[in-house]
Formats: sequence, structure tokens, C-alpha cells
Amino acid sequence: MVARQDDEETPLLQRPEQRMAQTSPLPWDQFWIILFLQFSDSLVFQTLAPFTPQLIRDIGVTNGDESKVGHYVGILQSSYYTAQALTILHWSQLSDHIGRKPVILIALFATSVSMFSFGLSKNFVGLVISRAFCGAFNGSNGVIKSMVMDITDTTNLPKAYGYMPLPWMLGTLLGPLVGGSLSRPVDRFPDIFGRSKLLKIYPYLLPCAVPAIFALVAWLVAYSRFKESVSTRAPFWELIKGWLLRKSYAKPFPPSRNALAVSGAASSEEVPSKPLPLCALLTPKILTVTASYVTMALFYMAFSSVLPVFYSTPIELGGLSLDPPHIGAILAVSGVVHGVFQLLFYAWLHDRFGPRAIHIAGVSSGVPIIILFPVINALARVYGLGLAVWLSVGVQLLLVTSLVMCYPCLALFIRVAAPNRASLGATNGIVQLVVAGARIIGPASAASVFSYSMQEGRDAWLVYYYLMAIAFLAVGTSLLLPRDPSIWEDSQ
Repeated sequence: MVARQDDEETPLLQRPEQRMAQTSPLPWDQFWIILFLQFSDSLVFQTLAPFTPQLIRDIGVTNGDESKVGHYVGILQSSYYTAQALTILHWSQLSDHIGRKPVILIALFATSVSMFSFGLSKNFVGLVISRAFCGAFNGSNGVIKSMVMDITDTTNLPKAYGYMPLPWMLGTLLGPLVGGSLSRPVDRFPDIFGRSKLLKIYPYLLPCAVPAIFALVAWLVAYSRFKESVSTRAPFWELIKGWLLRKSYAKPFPPSRNALAVSGAASSEEVPSKPLPLCALLTPKILTVTASYVTMALFYMAFSSVLPVFYSTPIELGGLSLDPPHIGAILAVSGVVHGVFQLLFYAWLHDRFGPRAIHIAGVSSGVPIIILFPVINALARVYGLGLAVWLSVGVQLLLVTSLVMCYPCLALFIRVAAPNRASLGATNGIVQLVVAGARIIGPASAASVFSYSMQEGRDAWLVYYYLMAIAFLAVGTSLLLPRDPSIWEDSQ
């Protein structure tokens, strides 16, 4: 059969007559590696969450002012996303040209170095530099999404995203336990670590070392087992020469053997196309899905940054007065529930209702999620940390399950919005660039508003008004998405 020459606008979804084909099996020989790499990323974030508020108190940057803890926690979280926002598009574009594997290897190494540095930092500036370094060199966020799209097709992509919560579930289960249990180990386990001078000087080094070492293990696995999934790759020296000569490096190169080995998900008749320039990717479809993604991520990150601060804040100031081990346990249990639910039900919900309906339901759940914050605190003031409080906390975290399922829904829209397969990395990079901006604004603004609302004479509900406004904005942008991704496909 003669190969069909596709132009630069070749859609990534199959045509209607092809959709009745049997679902393709997942390429598990490569997919398990992607899940393993995702777990490394999840472990880092979840390990830091339980002890970060206490770390801020210990280094003395707040001068004993409890109301400033949330403010500095937000700055610390935003430093990572600020650095990532400045570089993620470049890493994503680079992965379209030199391949996903080199970018992932750089990200894993940077993650390991930054976590060791974080655990050894004794002042706030050192903490910020460590997180900024990790964000600047960690381009895995968008690249891993592109890797999943590289090795799947439209028949098995929803199934693949049903498994994607697994590493985050494990990270959410193990990360908070590591961060909450191993922080200040000399105080918690004096019989085991009481003689360690190193851990007395650096009480948060041990929980940081666990994800740092795991990132090195993931580096070895990726280097030895992952097969490159990009078929049109340029040698790095060719890119350097192109930059020096001010020429475009978007030139197709012969596909590598590794890329052909994992291209079973792609059509064997498809002729590789070349990556498109950035201006050609700013289409209405990409801008629409970006708007939905950024508002959803803004809400989720703002909520996620407020949640541990709310748990650790004294009850009389609007929180729950929980210590890091309890916070870690709550986050771990919620992560398991979210992951199991998505693993068991996402594919069925996708087939039954479609990604748009799931996404709208997810962002709409943000309204009751926020209402429960003051309800939980009011119950704690009246009844203490009793059954009513824990039931309310459980209901709130169950509602977050629907919010988490927005991510795989938007991934389907991103895939069909990309002009061609060779531009998947850059398309994901554009979306992740804007989302990184939301991740900068979300944690810092929400944590700061939370701290401001706790001050005497301020409206204690101010932070909830702020989060509620973001939730309604996310609902509004979700309505811009088409009823089904195939509508965008058919319009290409």
C-alpha cells in the first residue's frame, strides 16, 4: 500500500470510519516506565507538603508571627512554578527536536540535586533557590504528557489516563507519610537517630533525601529502559548550529530505531510531519483548552496550598490545629481515594458522559469544597475535633475526587487541538507555560489572602470569597469546550 502523505494539519484523532476499530492494547513495555517517572515527580511534591509550614516556623523567617506562615509557604511554592514558567515551553519544544528522553534525564537529575539542597538549607533564601533550581530544569511536567500521547492512540488514550493517577496515588500515599514521619527524626525517633549530628543540624534532610535518591533510581531506569518516542529528532549539535546561524531547526530527521520500536500506537502508514513554529500553534482550539486548563489549575493549586495551612493553623484563628503527622495521614488517605476512584471509574465515566461533562462537574465541585472550609472550622470551635469535623473533612476530600478527574479530560482536548503529532511537545508546552503562571499566582495569592484574613479586624471569610470567585471562573471557561473532542477533529 502506498503511504499517504499528510500535511502539517493532519489531525491526531482517527476519522469517524476508523473509530469503530477495536481498542488498541496499551504498550506496557514503555507505559510502565512513564508511570514510574510520574511517581518520582509526585513523591517530591507530596513529601514537602506536610512539613513545609513547620519548616517556615523553624527557620525564623516569620519572627513568631503565625499569620505570616501561609504567606511564606505560598512564596516558596510559587518560586518553583515561576522558574518552571520561564523554561517549560523551551524544554517542551526541545523535546520535539532532540527527543523526550534527554529532557527527562535532565529533569530527574535536577530534581535529585534540588531535594538534597532543600534539606540542607538553613534559611529562606536557600529554600527558594532550591525550589527555583528544580523548577527551571524540571521540564517533565509537559514532556511526560507528550510521551503518553506519543505511545497511544485515541482508542486507548482514555484507558491510559485511567492509570495515570496510580503514581500520584502512591506519591500522595507515601510522600506525606515520608514528609510527616521523617521530619525532625531526632525528636521523633531518638533511639534510632538521636546520635546523628547531621540530622540534628539539618532536621529536614532525611525526608528530602528519600525522593532525591528515588529520582536517581528513576534516572537509571529511564536511561537504560526507555525507548525514544519521537521519530523526527535532530542531533543537539545541529540545533546549536541552527541557533548560531539564526535558522530554523524544525527540520525533519530520519526516525530512530527506538522511535520505530514504540510507534505501534501510531499508524504505520503515517508519514512523520515536522514540528510547527510557535505562532502556528496559537489557534483558537489551543487557546480555548488553555483557558479551561489554566482556570482549573489556578483553583486546584490555590486550594491545595490553603489546605495544609488550614489544617496546621490554630482553631481560634480559623484552622484545625493539626500537626504534620496528622496532616500527612489525611493527605495520604485522600490521595489513595482519588487514585482508586479514577482508576476504576474514569474510563467508564468517559464513555458514558464524555470528557466535557466530567470536566464541568469537576470544576463545579469547587463551590461546595470551599464552603466546607468555614463549616469545618465552625464545627471544630463548637464540638472540638470530633466526629462531625472528621465527617466534614471526608466529604470535602471526596468532592476533590471529581476535581482531580479534570486533568485527563483536558489531556484529550489538548491532543486533538494539536495541529500534528510532531508538535505535541510544543502544544503541551504552551498549555503548561500558561498553567505555570496560574501555579505561580494560585499558591502565593491564596496563602497570602488566608494569612491576611486571619489578622485581627479582617474578614475571616475573605480567602473563601477569593477561592469561590476562581471556582466560578473555572466553570465559565469549561463551558467553552466542545461537547466532544471529535467536533474539533472533524473541523480540521
